Amino acid sequence: MQENREEIDTIEIVPTNQMYSYEIMNQNLNELKRAYPFLEIKTAGYSVLGKPIPYIRIGTGEKEVLYHASIHANEWITSVVLMKFVENFCKAYVFGQNLQGYSTQDLFRRVSLYIIPMVNPDGVDLVTGNVDKESKVYQNYADIAYKFPTIPFPDGWKANFNGVDLNLQFPAGWEDAKKIKYQQGFDSPAPRDFVGEGPLTQPEALMLYQFTLDHNFVLTISYHTQGEEIYWNFQNINPPHGYEIGRKFAEISGYSLEEVPYNSSFAGYKDWFIQDYNRPGYTIEAGIGENPLPISQFEQMYHDNEGILIYGMIII
Repeated sequence: MQENREEIDTIEIVPTNQMYSYEIMNQNLNELKRAYPFLEIKTAGYSVLGKPIPYIRIGTGEKEVLYHASIHANEWITSVVLMKFVENFCKAYVFGQNLQGYSTQDLFRRVSLYIIPMVNPDGVDLVTGNVDKESKVYQNYADIAYKFPTIPFPDGWKANFNGVDLNLQFPAGWEDAKKIKYQQGFDSPAPRDFVGEGPLTQPEALMLYQFTLDHNFVLTISYHTQGEEIYWNFQNINPPHGYEIGRKFAEISGYSLEEVPYNSSFAGYKDWFIQDYNRPGYTIEAGIGENPLPISQFEQMYHDNEGILIYGMIII
């Protein structure tokens, strides 16, 4: 590793000036593994279309933390945020440098940070223009979208290949979510807001659920866009230190700490994690504007969130 320091110092692996696809992410993961062989990169599960969904582990500590992104297809820019954080952390670690004032080498020893940078690769590829428009796969998306003409296609697509919103798939008030979304007209496969036929019926959601069961996460962060808001509780469950950590996240990022609007407050990953574990879990709505946010927002988004990503490793 010492011999490669000069090369590592100048290399930039994760691009931050273009739309980000599943293929680019996998290329970046291969390059990151070559540059930083201490990374653990393995498969957490598979998408509906059979794409392996990778996870990254940074560190060797007993304390486990989970960050994930792009559970919604048109929020793909969040994958870039987490991938760039992996690269920046590793570079700082190799050079014995601090990040946001904290020792990366100390964090590496004390924490195992797990990152799933793209929970919904099938949907991301649709929104970023990486599905052949002549293919049966694209036609499946188009047939679902045709029934919802007020939702832009493909820009308004949040769901997985089956037209199920993966962040409405968790067993935390799923029946309440179903009632609300059905009343809103989302009672069949849709570009967004369809809860599915039951909780955990979709492989991507089941992957995230099982991955959580297999670990002992003391804190989780789910990255979404947009609104520059942080959501921290579930119904009347306020996990220990949840509000205080949320306040710190807000202070670091300049985002506002909010309670989730009632109609959006059921069946999400954060909701289930808080309900079942009574530990701090957060949804962070990064950036501002209309999804999908343009990659031109990346620099500001990353600037606002790097401190959160570091602080999430040091607390608890």
